[in-house]
Amino acid sequence: MTGNSRFFYNFCLEDHIPQDHLLRRVAAVLDLSDVRQHLAVYYSATGRPSLDPELMIRILLIGYLYGIRSERRLVEEVPLNLAYRWFCGLGLEGDVPERSSFSKTRHGRFRASNAFRLVFESVVHTCLRAGLVSSETFATDASVIEADARIARCTEDGDAPSAWNDPANVTRPVREYLDQLDKAAGLTPLPDESPQLAKALSLTDPSAALTSKGKSKIAFAYGTNYLIDTKAAIILDVEASPARWTAEVAATRVMIDRTKSTFDLRPERLAADTAYGSGGMLAWLMQRRIEPHIPVLDRSAQTNGVFSRNDFAFDRDRNLYICPGGKELRLAHERDNGMLIYRARSRDCAGCPLKPQCTTASMRSLSVSPHEDVRQHVASLAETEAFKKSARERRKVEMLFAHLKRNLNFRRLRLRGMTGARDECTLAAIAQNLRKLAKLVGFVQPPPLTAACVNRR
Repeated sequence: MTGNSRFFYNFCLEDHIPQDHLLRRVAAVLDLSDVRQHLAVYYSATGRPSLDPELMIRILLIGYLYGIRSERRLVEEVPLNLAYRWFCGLGLEGDVPERSSFSKTRHGRFRASNAFRLVFESVVHTCLRAGLVSSETFATDASVIEADARIARCTEDGDAPSAWNDPANVTRPVREYLDQLDKAAGLTPLPDESPQLAKALSLTDPSAALTSKGKSKIAFAYGTNYLIDTKAAIILDVEASPARWTAEVAATRVMIDRTKSTFDLRPERLAADTAYGSGGMLAWLMQRRIEPHIPVLDRSAQTNGVFSRNDFAFDRDRNLYICPGGKELRLAHERDNGMLIYRARSRDCAGCPLKPQCTTASMRSLSVSPHEDVRQHVASLAETEAFKKSARERRKVEMLFAHLKRNLNFRRLRLRGMTGARDECTLAAIAQNLRKLAKLVGFVQPPPLTAACVNRR
């Protein structure tokens, strides 16, 4: 034993966490005071003490903040990292819950209580108080996240297997999928948004959609949908959906209404790409006094070389179209989805010298959105400076997705089913908002955590 050896030493965990450490800055803006009260009804007052819900959420947030996607690895890393222990309030002697506890809690109390949504809304409220939201321009988009489902385990078509008729023999993701089918049966899609039928169903996670969007291979995937305020790129809402165009557009409507009801926020403008530019969606926004800064979705030019709808002149007074040959196309009927069908008379088309350039059928018809006036109005905005500014600011949501996948390692889901996808997407959005808050909001020294400073012998 040398003369420099000591029998006793003092160790203060607080002193060993740098002042500019990410977790110290996150702790200054993270408020979980309402979580314990909200979850109190889900814990029994008798028996062994339940796991601290705040501790569980803090550990999960560490995983999403640092891109630790494996819960097994997470429970191994937290005891070894002093900053992780400090953030969780464990001190040097606190125990980390077992890995199985995370699964039971996430699939049980947290899911039943919607705890992650509560934390997300609390963080957004902090952003509002910090003045990081202007409510002038919102932007929306979706990014593909691969599901935990192999392409080999799927049906050959979109029909559910007969074995799923027995509720006792189906898994939770299958039950969720069947419940969604029942809810969707009574919904009417907006015009221009005919629901996309599934080409195949995953036997593992049927809510996921088969897609090649954004990927070099075909895979089952979900879409994580963001609604952001473009002032500081704060995520105001997040929603998981199957990786289908119509589902992603429908998720945007859910997020806009939920943001209004939860935070009393409604933007003056919404920026998005062409996928959100259907007539029904544009009219839906205009009804809510939201100016769509969205390129109009126009498939009228996709005619395989024949005359497009733009070659037909619309007579507003008589509500009919005039073809290039001078003949009239009158309103024939309205489809169930609201689309208007204008049709010429067969005898007018029969002797027309322009028919080879117009149609191979006996008569020419046009499908027109019932919101054509709205489409024309939005198209007229495309050359305005405000529209161009919104198009530039829309890239902020794409940058969030790039950060999500590159820095936070969020490329593939670990949980199955729509509720699992929703939980993971919500946690990832919380982590990104916390990082933004920690960067933009002035740092305030938080009070010392319990058991942070200890004397060791």
